[in-house]
Order: sequence, then C-alpha cells, then structure tokens
Amino acid sequence: MSKRVLTTESGAPVADNQNSATAGVGGPLLLQDQHLLEKLARFNRERIPERVVHARGSGAYGYFEVTDDVTGFTSAAFLSEVGKRTETFIRFSTVADSLGGADAVRDPRGFALKFYTEEGNYDLVGNNTPVFFIKDPIKFPDFIHSQKRDPFTGRQEPDNVWDFWAHSPESTHQITWLFGDRGIPASYRHMHGFGSHTYQWTNEAGEAFFVKYHFKTNQGIRSLSAEQAAELVGKDGNSHQTDLLQAIERGVNPSWTLYVQIMPAAEAADYRFNPFDLTKVWPHADYPLQRVGRLVLDRNPDNVFAEVEQAAFSPNNFVPGIGPSPDKMLQGRLFAYADAHRYRLGVNHTLLPVNAPRATTAQNYGRDGLMATRNGSRHDKNYEPNSYQGPAQTDAALSAPLAIHGWTGTHETPAHVKDDDFFQAGELYRLMSEDEKGRLVANIAGSLSQVSREDVIEKNIAHFAAADADYGKRVADAVAALRD
Repeated sequence: MSKRVLTTESGAPVADNQNSATAGVGGPLLLQDQHLLEKLARFNRERIPERVVHARGSGAYGYFEVTDDVTGFTSAAFLSEVGKRTETFIRFSTVADSLGGADAVRDPRGFALKFYTEEGNYDLVGNNTPVFFIKDPIKFPDFIHSQKRDPFTGRQEPDNVWDFWAHSPESTHQITWLFGDRGIPASYRHMHGFGSHTYQWTNEAGEAFFVKYHFKTNQGIRSLSAEQAAELVGKDGNSHQTDLLQAIERGVNPSWTLYVQIMPAAEAADYRFNPFDLTKVWPHADYPLQRVGRLVLDRNPDNVFAEVEQAAFSPNNFVPGIGPSPDKMLQGRLFAYADAHRYRLGVNHTLLPVNAPRATTAQNYGRDGLMATRNGSRHDKNYEPNSYQGPAQTDAALSAPLAIHGWTGTHETPAHVKDDDFFQAGELYRLMSEDEKGRLVANIAGSLSQVSREDVIEKNIAHFAAADADYGKRVADAVAALRD
C-alpha cells in the first residue's frame, strides 16, 4: 500500500520535510521556502488562550439513559420516556490553576455536561460541590483574582485567598466543603457532580418547578488526604486525566446516577432558605432526591485539543421544558460563559464538531465572522422575517415566565427565615465524625496559618465560630499552635 502524499495546506505536494531551503549548501534560509514558513507560522498559533477558570480539564463521551418517568415535571424531549438514550460529552476540570497545573490539588472540580438532544444542545454546567463561595456574580472577578497567581509573586498567596474570604462570610459553607475530606477527589470517577444552581423545569401543562441536579457516582466516593495528594502530584501531575483515560480504554466505563430535588414554584417564596442562593443547599428532608437516569462514559476523545480544550459549555443553552431561575450567579453566567467562548474560540465556535448539535441541525441567520463555515447560498437570506421559507420562530416558550415586581436598582436579596451565612456551614460541620472534624480543622489551619495579617486570621476564625462554637475554637487553637 503506497503512502499518502504529504502536502502543504493549499494541497501542493511537499518534496522535502527534513531540510529547509537554503542559499547554497550551508547558506542562510530562503524566504521563498513556503513549506517552512507555513509550518512555523502554524506552530506559533497552535495554542488558544486558556480558560481563565477551569483551564485544566479532561473529557469523555457517553450517553444519558432515562430510568424514571419525570414527564410530570418537564416536557424536555430527551427526558420524555424511560429507556431513552441521549449522546453526551463531559468535561471535568480544576478551577483555579492554569492549564499546566496538577490534577490532585485541593480545589473544586468542574462537572460540565453537554446533552446532544433532538431539540438542540442542553448544557449543564456544575461542580463536584452543591454550593459555591459567593452568591452574586459581581463578586466573581474579585474572587477569582484572589485565588489566582499573585501579580508580584507569581503564585497563589494565602494572604489573598483568606483576605477575600474574610470579607465574604457567605464563603464559609463552601470552605467547609473544600477543606473537608472530599476536598481532593482521588479521581474524576470517584466524585459526585452537582448542577449547583437552581434551574426551572416546565411540564406540558405549563406548570413550573424549581430543580437541583445531583449526579451520584456509582464508583463510590474516594478522596485523598493532603499528604496522599502531595505524593501523587510528585509522581503524576496528570493523575486524574490518566485515570479517566485508562479506565475507559480498559472498558471500565464510569457512571453516575442522576437524581433531582423538585420544588413546586409556588413554594419558593416562603421556603426557609432562599432557594436561589448558590451558597445554600436544600436539605433532603425538605425535598427528597428523585431518580431520573444514569450517565455512562464510554469513549475517549481522539484529540484533546479539538474536543476537550475547544469544548464550549454555556448554561444559557437550554431546551424546551428547561430554563433559568432567579439564581443571581446563574443569571450572571448566562452571559459570561458564552462570552468567554466567543473570546477564546471565536463567534463561530458553535460550528466546531464537539459543540455542534448532533441529533438536530442548527438553523438561524448567523453569518460570516472569523472561521465561518456556514454562510449559506445565493438563495438563503440573512434576515427574518422573509418571504423565502427561511427558519421562523415557534411562538412556544422554552420555560414558564418568572413573575417580577418592584423597582430597578442594586438590591440586596431579601432574606428568608433561615438565611444567614453560617447556619448551613455549622450543620455540615456537625454532621462530620470526630476524625473528619480533625482533618477539616488541620487542613484549614495549615493554610490559614500562613496568612501574614492577624486581623484577616481573626475574621476568618470568627466566621467558623459563627457556624459552630467548637468549629471556631478548634481552628483558632490549631492556627495558634502552628504560628507559635
């Protein structure tokens, strides 16, 4: 079998791919060597800007299968019948570090899932924790700046990390998650995933429900201690990527069972916690988990750059029967995620194979722009309405409308009966065994004790004490012992 001919990008055959053209033997290179210049120019442009957050990631394809009837709550077609399967793509990630960071670090994990449904792509963008550090998107850039590498030292600084948290008491709940036993997952396969935000489901009758997503790992929870993680990072900085890749290649396909908590929309206003606050959970005693289906990963990407780095997830990619809630953080992300992808990948990033719909075809009037591949013909109009049978609106809302009232302005969210920044953090702490509490306190103290300002340390300890008196005292004692 003859070899295929190597060509330039314009299709011309390449005579020599080992030696550059020179002016005589041993002479300087020639500007006319089109193949050399093309290779070097392309090489210089192989990388795109990395994500500001969630830069370090791994991905896999799979499917979602419905196991339980939820048609009473949503009209989404991919959830319409038991046994129905929908192709999916998932991207796991760490949050704070750069693309070259290690996997086994104490950091939340991204859990971003794309469903290639027959009504268009549905993106569910979540984490491996049910809560987050802040509740308003206006604080997000400041939060991330505090967690990223310091502009002067070029490393993550405990002073910055804990100073922001000292001024953000709503972070106490997520800090308790992060520094607890599940703060460093042993692998992406051995952690839960959460939609984290509150979303809206709407059924065929137009009834609205608020929902929270819970993906429970069927491999069981496995986590690493700080010491185990440090050892693993030294051996293999790509440990989570390696584990996921090799498991799927061996045919050990990881899976998760999806459950949802469902709240009738009418109950939201009087619920004891603000149901749209990303720093809060809905206790299962109030809204029990209801099973929906299972997610299975069974295929690795062929090209990490094309399929993992260029994968674009945006929580504003909804399908009929699913929509947003008044969750402030979700509302901010409806803009921010899509805008980040337009910056990184270009306005036509939705045409890339990993991002394009698979069970349907996108039909709209988007044209041109950088790397446009779908420009239409002389018969296709780029405006609407038109008289040429172009795509037209359905007049059917994707989800139920949200009632609003009051004045525009910058408002603090009204508090519900049990709303404060510490109650749920204290509840989480009190659920822990003595051993778990000891490890939590040691992990926090190991980081907090590195802070240079006493007032920042004291503010953070006060937050832990407000959550639980024992919690605060044990952190204070542990930090004092490390600083002596």
